[in-house]
Amino acid sequence: MSSISSSTPVVRESNFLFRCIACGHVSDAAAQDFRCADCGDLLEIIYPYWKDAKPDAVEAKFTWQDRKVSTSPIDLSGVWRFRELLPMLDSKSQAVTLCEGNTPIYELPRCARITGVPRLFAKHQGMNPTGSFKDTGMTVAATFARRAGFRWVACASTGNTSASMAAYAARGGMRSLVLVPEGKISWSKLSQALDYGAVTCQLRTDFDGCLKLLQELVRKAPVYQLNSINPFRLEGQKTLAIELLEQLEWQPPDHIIVPGGNLGNSSAIGKALLELRDLGLISRLPKLSVIQAEGANALVRTLREAKGKQLINVAAETRATAIRIGNPASWKKAVHVLEATGGACEQVSEVEIAQAKAEIGAEGIGCEPASAVTLAGLKKLVTQGFVKPDETVVLVLTGNLLKDPDFTIEFHRGEMFAGDAPTAKALDPLRHPPIVLDATLDAVMRTLDKAEKS
Repeated sequence: MSSISSSTPVVRESNFLFRCIACGHVSDAAAQDFRCADCGDLLEIIYPYWKDAKPDAVEAKFTWQDRKVSTSPIDLSGVWRFRELLPMLDSKSQAVTLCEGNTPIYELPRCARITGVPRLFAKHQGMNPTGSFKDTGMTVAATFARRAGFRWVACASTGNTSASMAAYAARGGMRSLVLVPEGKISWSKLSQALDYGAVTCQLRTDFDGCLKLLQELVRKAPVYQLNSINPFRLEGQKTLAIELLEQLEWQPPDHIIVPGGNLGNSSAIGKALLELRDLGLISRLPKLSVIQAEGANALVRTLREAKGKQLINVAAETRATAIRIGNPASWKKAVHVLEATGGACEQVSEVEIAQAKAEIGAEGIGCEPASAVTLAGLKKLVTQGFVKPDETVVLVLTGNLLKDPDFTIEFHRGEMFAGDAPTAKALDPLRHPPIVLDATLDAVMRTLDKAEKS
């Protein structure tokens, strides 16, 4: 690989250290596979200086609010605006940013009536530059890749990571390599990576096979890995929780519910909540719950069958491609977060996902299928009594509707579940298929009248 680079860059610390999540080994540098040199487990980033000089909670809140009116590129980022809680840069100009973050929080009155939870909100990360939550982590990881001198970055992906990585690599003047499972991701997502200039390889394997090959690659070549095992990714993604709490005027909700795929996002949000509490920015922890698809339920089975002590791999299969992962890398971090916050882990069916997606869409808020597991899971948590009607709930919508338009089109045209007559009939009230008419005023008026009566 000498044609790519003559040396292997090393990530060095500034205001942070790397700590193994298993054995606790602390180091000021990370290997290219982001694995512990002693035991081989994942690393996390810690800030030891907080013990002696932690950020002042009141001052930090005012500072972050003031930056909202700044025109500085770093302050226009909803991630770097909270830089006191992130790995430190040598200068503001180092940040590779596309003005990510700053995503809206919506009330969901229709879904509130459906679930019986009046105070129901959605934090829509699909409003990020490339259409998913990945951007909040990618800005930090790409920044430190470039800061460390890497020319190439790479990821294994089910779609969203590849789109985000390729965009931030291009923005930062780096080359990108994408490994995706052939035929198992949305072309809408893959088209983004192509447009942003990534070298894209469709491998005859699943996501877990792509990730395994990537791990081998980064140990032999000066290529910087940008999957969620990269702890810089999680540092960026944790700003979702900081921004959410700011939007709620620092009054924590009772529950935050997230989709579960590779489990980096739930780990990041949980890390943020624990840090915010320890720094005195919030007085109590929300319960963070993770929802998975039944066909990709590795964490659910790990908790139920192995009590969270060892990962139970599954052969993942679900139409919610963003969470079609059977061997989630961040499972230990997710287990820790669930235990620390008292959250739950549940699974939902393909029918429940499709129904929930249509119900969110009826709010005028589109999302990709993986995001809809949060609403489907909330229904179950309410039925189980885990979520009470008088509590405040925030659903994290991780991806934009346009990430997987084929799913939406097949649902509304009645092609999805067509072989299951009872299910198809039950879903009919939620479908809104296009109607082919003669080009006459009378035909349109009759259709309008029929719709008015339905």
